[in-house]
Amino acid sequence: MVQVKVFGSLTSATDGRSEVNIDASTLRELLDGLAEQYPAIKPQLERGISVAIDGKVYNDSWFTPIHEDSEVVLLARLKGG
Repeated sequence: MVQVKVFGSLTSATDGRSEVNIDASTLRELLDGLAEQYPAIKPQLERGISVAIDGKVYNDSWFTPIHEDSEVVLLARLKGG
């Protein structure tokens, strides 16, 4: 299980929880697990989110490994120029 910190407006899709636990060993498994446990987050996942793993932000690196002791933070993807 990986503990995920959820920030900002994304908490409305995780039943108001700022921390959730997901069984995952890669970024893809994490996103799939989030969608399964919290269906309300699916639209945001489809629009795009950013995931910080141990201080580095990943957007679409599906096979990035995640360890049980990794610091994982879920953020709405920032857009701009």
